[in-house]
Amino acid sequence: MTPSRVAITGLGIISPFGRGREAACDALRNARSGVRRIENIDTSELNCRIGGEVPAEAHRGSFKGFDRFSRFALIAAEEAAEQANVRGSVDPSRFGVIIGTGLGGCETLDAGFRRVYKDGQSRVPPTTIPWSMYNAAASAVSAHFGAKGPAYTPVSACASSAHAIGQAFQSIRSGQADVILAGGADAPLTFGIILAWESMRVLAIDNEHPEAACRPFSADRKGLVLAEGAAVLVLESWEHAGKRGQAILGEIVGFGITSDAGHLTDPSADGAARAIRMALGDLRPTDIGYINAHGTATRANDATETAAIKSVFEEHAYRVPVSSTKSMHGHAMGASGAIEIVSSLVALNDGFVPPTINLRTSDPACDLDYVPNAPRDAGVPLFLSNSFGFGGMNGVVAVRTIHGL
Repeated sequence: MTPSRVAITGLGIISPFGRGREAACDALRNARSGVRRIENIDTSELNCRIGGEVPAEAHRGSFKGFDRFSRFALIAAEEAAEQANVRGSVDPSRFGVIIGTGLGGCETLDAGFRRVYKDGQSRVPPTTIPWSMYNAAASAVSAHFGAKGPAYTPVSACASSAHAIGQAFQSIRSGQADVILAGGADAPLTFGIILAWESMRVLAIDNEHPEAACRPFSADRKGLVLAEGAAVLVLESWEHAGKRGQAILGEIVGFGITSDAGHLTDPSADGAARAIRMALGDLRPTDIGYINAHGTATRANDATETAAIKSVFEEHAYRVPVSSTKSMHGHAMGASGAIEIVSSLVALNDGFVPPTINLRTSDPACDLDYVPNAPRDAGVPLFLSNSFGFGGMNGVVAVRTIHGL
């Protein structure tokens, strides 16, 4: 059986830029940071008081009765599903949900821990387990849409949502499902999680100038900025989209997944390069017109990722634009890959390459074209999105834009 082509027919996102595709596209077009002082929690006892926090008005009143990360997943899934017109047009038994997360229900767990260990109470709410479990978002989205096909949650640190999208791609290609809502959600801006990240000494702490804190590839970069949010894509077989007469926004054309099988926190250029090569498949490196880098603004990642790109692309590495949108929305952990794929696709379909802001002077080890500080008008037919997570988890997704359809 010939594998099905996998179309993208819907996109949804909630991020530090706000709610929806238009908010994300506008921020990327105007090189506007969504990093700000955190308002949702008391940060007075923390050193780091900034993050890529979703504005309160973007989700206030939506989907009460779930942890924050599940609410974000539901909001993003609704936007994507509405664009793709899936309600009533998909066989429920052929309709799947794959939502990755790195940390799950942090808000619920943090509240429970504080209740017991700080406030001295002996009980936690009975919703603690069902709201905090890693698959809570996927289960909530599945129930909301009556999707009775494959439904589960990849948990692979910061590669989680790239793996979710890649596995949805493979499931549709193999005929396991007709339509899958695929993406990721995370909400790690809690007291306990921020405190834990502070102990690793990899956070960029610039409480006075939060919008300038995240500086991927810059010689003066200080570390990553934690963020939250969710993004979901509607993936479906090309034939199924055609039968529904549904407009196609792009196409997933490749997926690479590898393990470093090495250090828990130090990335490997070899592992990343192998994932990139796998995602390319039959594509040539010169076919790729843009790379959305993992680009965390940590010392280890940026130089290692640059080396991996040069290993695969050789001389073309110096000609292909590479940028880190994390410079604007921060690092949303397991949701980051999905947020970056949706952000890249809405920008490229709108005719521009998103920039890496706050890039002052490049690190000598980071010598590629990182689209510094301002977007660049371009029609790009194919792009890659890189996601690399702690534990040596690597995921790379190759995407065709409307310019290449």
